[in-house]
Amino acid sequence: MIGTTRALDGLHLVTLAPNLPGPLAAARLRDMGMRVTKVESPAGDPFETYCAQWYRELHEGMEVVTLDLKSAQGRERFGTVLGTADLLLTSTRPATLGRLGLGWDTLHAAHPRLCQVAIIGEAPPRDGAPGHDLTYQSVAGLVRPPQMPMTLVADLGGALEAIIAALALLARRDRHGEVGCTLVALADAAHYFAQPSRWGLTGAPDRMLGGGYALYDLYETAEGWIAVAGLEGHFRDTLLAQFPGDASERARLTAGFRTRRADEWHAWAESVDLPIVAVRRT
Repeated sequence: MIGTTRALDGLHLVTLAPNLPGPLAAARLRDMGMRVTKVESPAGDPFETYCAQWYRELHEGMEVVTLDLKSAQGRERFGTVLGTADLLLTSTRPATLGRLGLGWDTLHAAHPRLCQVAIIGEAPPRDGAPGHDLTYQSVAGLVRPPQMPMTLVADLGGALEAIIAALALLARRDRHGEVGCTLVALADAAHYFAQPSRWGLTGAPDRMLGGGYALYDLYETAEGWIAVAGLEGHFRDTLLAQFPGDASERARLTAGFRTRRADEWHAWAESVDLPIVAVRRT
């Protein structure tokens, strides 16, 4: 993160949240200065199995403690860990936390200065429904079968929402002495990121930011592809001046860009201050 500050120095985060959204949020709060204690079950975090290197990167500098919260001893030890905590981050279904004796009312009674951010799949009353990033994106209209999503929009968006919720809770506690628990639904995060498609800007080739506008599109070059984002008038004028002729804007750009490689267009665009880059292939 550019310009990261240590604004949260001296605060302690305890996280029970496995998989991706929780560790992403915890890592960003760590970078803001929070001391982070990650509590994992004896089975560990499935995320470490999926992508061990990313798991290690996100958990760098965190204290990882293994506790069996299904046991009385584990819950007692967890209560001790929470004794110094300012914020608890969870991603377990609320009903499951309640069965473990870790519902919000119980936690608040035992730890009156503790705030909680609870990452859930869907907002109530569907907060007990199973799901993951793929299902949330699908319902939000972000999936175009048979192509799988390029990224985990709900998980990453949910992590950012969790960070915002955490900062708001801590600020309210420090300014007004009030604590609370905020629910962050991953399905809502996917719905938020689907707004450009719902408003008709993206999601289909004829939409303005989906390929319908010639100055905001992908073009094949002599080798590779480039992304052209010339929305503003001065960008459009500078770019079209390089490809004179009577043909349509798209025809002129399509023919012109095929004369050089993607990396050459990338370098040229930097020299004339145009938003054109080579498309990275992974």
